[in-house]
Amino acid sequence: MVDVTDVSSVTPIIGRLTVVGLGLIGGSFAKGMRQSGLCTEVVGCDLDPVARRQAVPLGVVDRVTADLSEAVAGADMIMLAVPVLGMRAVLEQLAAMPSQTAVITDVGSTKGAVVKAVEEVFGRVPSNFVPGHPIAGSEKSGVEAARADLFKHHKVILTPLEDTSKQALALVQQCWQALQADVEQMSMADHDEVLAATSHLPHLLAFSLVDTLAGRNENLEIFRYAAGGFRDFTRIAASDPVMWRDVFLANRDAVLRSLDAFTQDLSRLRDAVESRDANTLLGVFTRAKSAREHFSTILARRAYMEPMQTKSINFVASPGGKVQGQIRVPGDKSISHRSIMLGSLAEGVTEVEGFLEGEDSLATLQAFRDMGVVIEGPHHGRVTINGVGLQGLQAPPGSLYLGNSGTSMRLLSGLLAGQTFDTVLTGDASLSKRPMGRVAKPLREMGAKIETADEGRPPLRISGTGRLMGMDYSMPMASAQVKSCVLLAGLYASGSTSVTEPAPTRDHTERMLKGFGYPVKVDGATVTIESGHKLQACKIDVPADISSAAFFMVAASICEGADLLLEHVGINPTRIGVINILREMGGNIEMSNEREVGGEPVADIRVRYAPLKGIEIPVDQVPLAIDEFPALFIAAACAEGRTILRGAEELRVKESDRIQVMADGLITLGVKAEPTPDGIVIDGSRIGSGSVESHGDHRIAMSFAVAALRAEGEIHIKDCANVATSFPDFVGLAQGVGMRVRLEENA
Repeated sequence: MVDVTDVSSVTPIIGRLTVVGLGLIGGSFAKGMRQSGLCTEVVGCDLDPVARRQAVPLGVVDRVTADLSEAVAGADMIMLAVPVLGMRAVLEQLAAMPSQTAVITDVGSTKGAVVKAVEEVFGRVPSNFVPGHPIAGSEKSGVEAARADLFKHHKVILTPLEDTSKQALALVQQCWQALQADVEQMSMADHDEVLAATSHLPHLLAFSLVDTLAGRNENLEIFRYAAGGFRDFTRIAASDPVMWRDVFLANRDAVLRSLDAFTQDLSRLRDAVESRDANTLLGVFTRAKSAREHFSTILARRAYMEPMQTKSINFVASPGGKVQGQIRVPGDKSISHRSIMLGSLAEGVTEVEGFLEGEDSLATLQAFRDMGVVIEGPHHGRVTINGVGLQGLQAPPGSLYLGNSGTSMRLLSGLLAGQTFDTVLTGDASLSKRPMGRVAKPLREMGAKIETADEGRPPLRISGTGRLMGMDYSMPMASAQVKSCVLLAGLYASGSTSVTEPAPTRDHTERMLKGFGYPVKVDGATVTIESGHKLQACKIDVPADISSAAFFMVAASICEGADLLLEHVGINPTRIGVINILREMGGNIEMSNEREVGGEPVADIRVRYAPLKGIEIPVDQVPLAIDEFPALFIAAACAEGRTILRGAEELRVKESDRIQVMADGLITLGVKAEPTPDGIVIDGSRIGSGSVESHGDHRIAMSFAVAALRAEGEIHIKDCANVATSFPDFVGLAQGVGMRVRLEENA
């Protein structure tokens, strides 16, 4: 990407660039390209004599003219930056000139109208025409407002057609990237629909609101006391009126569709205010607030993760720390997910305490808000869910985006398979690589219609037939998520549904179903439910997550002098493999204040340093510690002797291939680690220093942060942004007990 402030090493790729229309957008493009050094000459064309008089002294262009034929003569690239409704006149002049070989592009905010005009004028859309639209602007307009950095970190959408030249497309994209814009491609129709909703409609509303208030008698007082929210929302009403008039007329149909939908929703809000319908108002406001926060978080995190961006979050963990004190780690993620799901399907109001406010759990919460459930919070771990009953979910307005949460996608697929409406489940780049065939297969056997991408990966497209049949399913591999998916589908299936697992897995779904008053039969390795019953709202106190506590259990076990108390940790018998394995290795772990909260056993756990020894991990403990193995691999690296893990092939299909990624990292740090198809062999030894890759896997990142307690030097851990998905403020808690780990943002 070219820095527009430094052109000393740039080789021009364009001889002459002609920009037609030297307003804010055209002038900024011309000025930025002139400074980039990618073109030898920038020629401006504008009918406004004031713009022509200012353009050269302001450094926007090298020369300027009002004559279009003179401006485009010898041009290698032509940028059309005139109003959309003025585009046809310019195109007609271009069509009347000798055959144009220059690449032609535009900045119109409605692509359908522009492409239609091109087609009508030229008889077809020339292959050298590349439709484009930069999503950037300013309250100021005109050539005097032109800025070379106007498009920096703003999106530019290109909408190439089937016959668009690849060379022309590449050139236009390279120019925008030189101005440090984030370039994306989409279809012309999708562009006009999306922009009608996200840009055109807000501008229309802002113009209308200001016009309405300005026409009232008390308008001076209204504007005198306007708060920041009013100013922020109505700022866009200061935009160029002529340009926006053209936009609304050119993109009329798409704008009308968005305006009609908004008018209907606004009418419902008016009715709710008039009838004092507090629940409807709260539902709209909480959904809107959470959607804004949810997608702001996603977009902020993408600023670190997407290839077009320039920053990444890494950990730097230093040796010499300690592990002492008393802490409570965040709430259990598995229980947080299920509390939202079952609370939404219950009848009545469910109160949740200790909810994990990580991105994965929030993705589940947002999905149910999108399906019409009124949910208040979370605020300091408190969530209030106004249940709609098993048959009360509504079709979401669009696809359900679940970020990086595999639990959300797998469990939701079971619930949604029994609905009468269609849904699409999508996720981020990491989730989109993870297999979903394990849940799609049994659901299809129950009668569900589910389509996946290649190799059974997301997105999942679920057709709501509302007709599922109960079944007896014997799982080929132990998986709590698959078991839960089938059981949740069983809530909507005719007759009974049973799941038999080859080895015990976490039973949070069964326990919580019982807590909501739904009958569940457990007979050895088989769990059975029947449809036709109801879920009744209840109160849930989410225990601290043992998976999060595991990092600190290992940290205290390997750090000399450590003495740490972990409060209110869930010790569900299907989850305590990490405790059993650490004890088998010689760990000093005591549990006290054992009690049951909302059907889940909890305890305070005290961990003190003890020399660990290598073991052959019992196969029956593998399903009980499947998420904790990255941390346990660090314990094995610090133990005396050899640790052998078998029967853990599921680790290869988590957020990353945790067997291979952990082995690679340990080897980098000087530890002998040999991955096997279903496990790993680790010989305990000293831990050196170095740089390891987490591959975006939060548990890998946190595990190597723990390893630094016994390292000989700093460990640099790359790509740690996803830690927020399961353990908010991990670094803060780690520093609080004495570990030396810090965040590092790299450009």
